Amino acid sequence: MAKKNNDWKKRDGVVYSTSNDFEFQTGEEQNEETPATNQQNLKVLLDKKARAGKKVTLIEGFVGSEDDLKELGKMLKNKCGVGGSAKDSEILIQGDHRDKVVQVLQAAGYKAKKSGG
Repeated sequence: MAKKNNDWKKRDGVVYSTSNDFEFQTGEEQNEETPATNQQNLKVLLDKKARAGKKVTLIEGFVGSEDDLKELGKMLKNKCGVGGSAKDSEILIQGDHRDKVVQVLQAAGYKAKKSGG
């Protein structure tokens, strides 16, 4: 018999269930397939909102698993030689590196275009 994933900490808002076969669904995608790189449409833009005036390059539109997102983010951070983060289908690169990021993404086979000024 498979173990049910009924961790009480993940059940915000669920009060009670009378079903013996109840299994709470967290709504998270567990194994999301990552499409091929040429099927990804990424937007590269400059953002400085809520960042104390500091500029960051933001890559939006990634579809796929969290591991693939982090791997792409790590590659971009290494190519640009700066820090950043990758979470929630977004990659954040510290500083204004839009041109370089677009070049690196296109060289890797992604459909990437620069948005904004």
